[in-house]
Amino acid sequence: MPEADFTVEVGDAHVAQVGHIQVRRSLPRHGRRNVGAWCFADHMGPLSVTATSGLDIGPHPHCGLQTVTWLTAGEALHHDSLGTEQLIRPGQLNLMTAGHGVVHAEEATGQYEGRLEGIQLWIAQPDATRDGPAQFEHLPTLPRVDFGHGVATVLVGEFAGIASPARHDTPLVGVDLELRGRVEVPLRADFEYALIVMSGGVDVAGSLDSEGQIGYLGLGHDSLALEAPEGAHGVLLGGTPFETPFMWWNFVARSREEAEAAYESWVRPDGRFGEVKRLLAPVMTPPPYWRTLGQARS
Repeated sequence: MPEADFTVEVGDAHVAQVGHIQVRRSLPRHGRRNVGAWCFADHMGPLSVTATSGLDIGPHPHCGLQTVTWLTAGEALHHDSLGTEQLIRPGQLNLMTAGHGVVHAEEATGQYEGRLEGIQLWIAQPDATRDGPAQFEHLPTLPRVDFGHGVATVLVGEFAGIASPARHDTPLVGVDLELRGRVEVPLRADFEYALIVMSGGVDVAGSLDSEGQIGYLGLGHDSLALEAPEGAHGVLLGGTPFETPFMWWNFVARSREEAEAAYESWVRPDGRFGEVKRLLAPVMTPPPYWRTLGQARS
């Protein structure tokens, strides 16, 4: 599609509190809940961490989604109810598939001190796998594509003929982009896309120049021209259109009833999510907001 016909829906991230840190949340946002099956994006940092204080996110549950954790600086430690203990560093990928239910915690490493920055993304699972077993995979290396004025690291899916080994349950792609000039990136016309800026500024039929800012690109494009004369770092997300799931707290479901059942399983607890014994306290949340709404109307 000619660039003259290319329009970009630009949205700003909002600040959210996760554990002891603040993040820039690009998805979900008002008017744009998901891009393909990508339904959540938190850009964290840059921040300074110590050996004993970093992300400090205690055990918390998930269902119906995959978490994709990608660091551009620093180190963090992942624990989950599958028995996983995994250090993650820049250039490596942690992919956790929640399925019917899993618990994990994200913590300081006990050794690393310095700068920490990265992004965590969620992928909504389709009906075929969202009630399946939990799984974790750590990918120490990922394929890279050099564009001359940029480098693409394929996190999930296939890009420019190069495929990541990471599991994905729907047609999608996630790419880390390091830009230092003008770059033409290939797209799939049957995918909708969005670009999230992590640092610098990118011109893509309009300017994205704020950290965490997201530009939704839509469907029907075979390629995309990006300009970053001062250099930039971002993440390109794409996928076939996916029915917007019902999301509440850490759960990706299809209805309030499903999300409420997951909440009850966590606060009882009934064993659905398993257990991770850490020094950090389990993360809790107030009851679903619709309960309060129902009480107010009665």
